[in-house]
Amino acid sequence: MKIVEQIKQPIAYEMDLFEQKFQLSMSSKVALLNRITHYIVNRKGKQMRPMFVFLVAKMVSRGEVRERTYRGASVIELIHTATLVHDDVVDDSNIRRGFFSVNALWKNKIAVLIGDYLLSKGLLLSIDNNDFDLLKIISVAVREMSEGELLQIEKARKLDITEDVYYEIIRQKTATLIAACCSLGAASVKPDSVHVETMRKFGELIGMAFQIKDDLFDYGDAQIGKPTGIDIKEQKMTLPLIHVLNHATKKDKKWLINSIKNHNKNAKRVKEVIAFVKQNGGLDYAISKMKTFQEEALALLKSYPDSEYKTALELMVNYVIDRKK
Repeated sequence: MKIVEQIKQPIAYEMDLFEQKFQLSMSSKVALLNRITHYIVNRKGKQMRPMFVFLVAKMVSRGEVRERTYRGASVIELIHTATLVHDDVVDDSNIRRGFFSVNALWKNKIAVLIGDYLLSKGLLLSIDNNDFDLLKIISVAVREMSEGELLQIEKARKLDITEDVYYEIIRQKTATLIAACCSLGAASVKPDSVHVETMRKFGELIGMAFQIKDDLFDYGDAQIGKPTGIDIKEQKMTLPLIHVLNHATKKDKKWLINSIKNHNKNAKRVKEVIAFVKQNGGLDYAISKMKTFQEEALALLKSYPDSEYKTALELMVNYVIDRKK
């Protein structure tokens, strides 16, 4: 059995019901909108976010989920989908999860409007049911995701990112959404309990490990084959590179910065940068940091009684850093 299927097993019933409720939450009287949302729903990814919501809710409440849990998962997915549709417009990206993006098929104007529509559907789903605590969790995540993206853009221009700033960027850009899923799962069944903050922290730690793993993919892997160097081409400063820059000699540092600033489209030079980062311990350092986040996340689960939901969450934490893509 695939690991994702194994993780999903204890919440298979909830995930099926969630899919039905999620499709209903997207519906509109406008035929064009329904056509596009139908297209989006049928090209879903692994659905890690709703899985986090349901697994945490069931672990914290010892097997219980509420109507609010389904709404919370739908809101997260609506708002997350809205940000992805907008991201594809911003990045001028024509492909999303192996399929054409919304903007590739229906152009930017419609894609932006679809994103706005999904965002408003998410907000209204919470407001109509007085789930203001859940709405707050999600709204904070959206604010932080936007701040993280802008912080990264601002820093990329100067290439002066410290390790602390890098952690802040990935905390906001990636970890905050997984943190929102986990704290929302807890809040949906045990509002105002200590679990809400514990699970937020748990999700944040997984998110940090997840993003470092993503950054490592850029340097290639035995399973993936050739390194891509896409981050270097886009002047994105990730942990392996930051670590090496901070410990390089003045001469090497100058060469690295010059390569990223002025030769980032030169394939040979990008390869040389990747080789330099590997030789100088950049990957090893990033892997050790990723494992630290993983261990801290697993430690937070120790206080919960054993259950199939806890086991699935432990599998999820390990999957995040063992995945091959």
